[in-house]
Amino acid sequence: MASEEAATSPSAADHAPEPHTPSKLTPALVLACLGVVYGDIGTSPLYALRESLVHAHEEGMPETSVIGIVSLLFWTVVLIVTIKYVILILRADNNGEGGTLSLVAKAQGALKVGPDARRRRLLLLLGILGVSLFFGDSMITPAISVLSAVEGLTLVQPDFQPWVVPGTVVIVVVLFWVQSGGTDRIARLFGPIMLLWFSTMAVLGISHIADDARILQALNPLRAATFLIEYGMAAMPVLGSVFLAVTGAEALYADMGHFGRSAIRTAWSVLVFPALALSYLGQGAMVLAHPETVANPFFLMAPEWFLVPLVILATAATVIASQAVISGAFSVAAQAVQMGLLPRLHVKYTSDLQVGQIYLPKVNAVLMVGVVALVLAFGSSARLASAYGIAVTGDMVITSVLAIIVFRWAWNWTWPLVAVVMVPVLGIELIFFSANLMKLLDGGYIPLIFAAWAVGMMVIWVEGMRRLQEKLATESIALDLLAGKLAKSPPVIVPGTAVFLTADPMVAPPALLHNLKHNRVLHERNLIVKVESATTPRVPENARLRLESVAPGFWRAWLSFGYMEQPNVPRALAEAKRQGLKFDIMSTSFFLNRRTLRSGKGNLMPHWMSRIFVRLYRSASEPTNYYRLPSNRVVELGQQKNI
Repeated sequence: MASEEAATSPSAADHAPEPHTPSKLTPALVLACLGVVYGDIGTSPLYALRESLVHAHEEGMPETSVIGIVSLLFWTVVLIVTIKYVILILRADNNGEGGTLSLVAKAQGALKVGPDARRRRLLLLLGILGVSLFFGDSMITPAISVLSAVEGLTLVQPDFQPWVVPGTVVIVVVLFWVQSGGTDRIARLFGPIMLLWFSTMAVLGISHIADDARILQALNPLRAATFLIEYGMAAMPVLGSVFLAVTGAEALYADMGHFGRSAIRTAWSVLVFPALALSYLGQGAMVLAHPETVANPFFLMAPEWFLVPLVILATAATVIASQAVISGAFSVAAQAVQMGLLPRLHVKYTSDLQVGQIYLPKVNAVLMVGVVALVLAFGSSARLASAYGIAVTGDMVITSVLAIIVFRWAWNWTWPLVAVVMVPVLGIELIFFSANLMKLLDGGYIPLIFAAWAVGMMVIWVEGMRRLQEKLATESIALDLLAGKLAKSPPVIVPGTAVFLTADPMVAPPALLHNLKHNRVLHERNLIVKVESATTPRVPENARLRLESVAPGFWRAWLSFGYMEQPNVPRALAEAKRQGLKFDIMSTSFFLNRRTLRSGKGNLMPHWMSRIFVRLYRSASEPTNYYRLPSNRVVELGQQKNI
């Protein structure tokens, strides 16, 4: 069951900390940034070069192939991560927040679209697709990262091979199990571990560049171009694996609100990018000098005495990478709910200091089942690499399209400037997307199936809520008309204030009508309140409340909250005192309409669609906690509706 008043808003959860956005660049902030933002992209050297060389299908690993592929890896990181994200996209923040949905909100603001505008729906559809692809990536990243690290143990002890999958499953289950306790304390270890990880990668890379100094030719972009020209269409599978080097780049933008633009850029420039470049160059030089190391170039860079510590460090790094993408999935899901793309989800805050440290039980359960299923189904990181890339490239293409809208209409760039800057980036991403599509039948369909399922659920939810609200509007009584009649012929008036939460403040809320019908009383002050989601992360307190007098004893109120905020209705309504309206929480009752939907007995939507919508509607968690309503002052009135 669900309440009409909160059908498109997330459920509150436990104690929610006040928003905190770092404002001062400090070494500690940069260190923390390493552990959360760069975990995913930082573990790409474990498998990116290995898989790219495997898809080259050449015996003996000739110089042109190795240098060409390393050059592709290096310049892909430069173009997509450094230029697109670090230099350009990080500037396209929405009041300090990043991520696909932040970009959608910023694009909506730039185009000045209204709530019912066609452009708004198209932008929301792009956001839905981007979020769905991100969720697909959130399943594959933990699976491939942990698998690739655990597989390193087989280099130390080949007999461990049968235990790779069971060991990975155990690590994954434990990883998701500890999510409910929060990662606040564990996160303090993430930064130092990733600092050690990147430093180790850099040292190992430097120690092997001298194996064959010809690898330095990879810094010349012409070597990458020459490889593509010589291989032609045969290079497409290689490009599908090369793209593994930039998976996790979306985290740079998504986590901007937690660490700030400066910390992310500093960490990338000073440590992450140099370490990645040195690792790929070192691996390439070693393969040139010793072609037999192509089987696992990353771990074989380590001296024998350091192999076990490196495997342990790699496992820790992959767990951190998985934690980062899981936390990102929680944040994206919470934003999607706040923007009306999903039903309310129970949110638990796991930190009193970091607003981004949240736990969503349902999302956690879905991700855990998906990750374990992928590990069991594919069994190795090499096979799972075939399923990787499509979701990430698709999400990046959507980000580029939204960025073009922001650059053109929010920043007022001219079309020639937009073309010069973004067409090459978008073109490269489309090439990578096409290359990854070639892996469709080898497992690439997995994230697409999940993304299609997520898109279907969100589209049905959005469309179902739109049709339901339209149907309710046609069956409702205009608030102005009802208030006018009650002013002329009032029922019994009782002292105090009644707050009716509603999705449409222009019509009389069903809870108000039921209260009049069954209790035959009316409070001396009646507030018809709509809670809205703004296109900004947070809303200033002085812009939170908008009041409008309807008739004696009746007011409409609009409460606006950012998509990164959890609404506190009583606190927001307390601002009404400044606007001359008496509001005392101790003499206020909050009325909610609890609506039960039944499918198959109405004509609101096709039967199959209505059944899914009803399930989604019933799965929405209770609105009372989310709105921070005092539970002893909430009155719920029931209603059944056939759709």
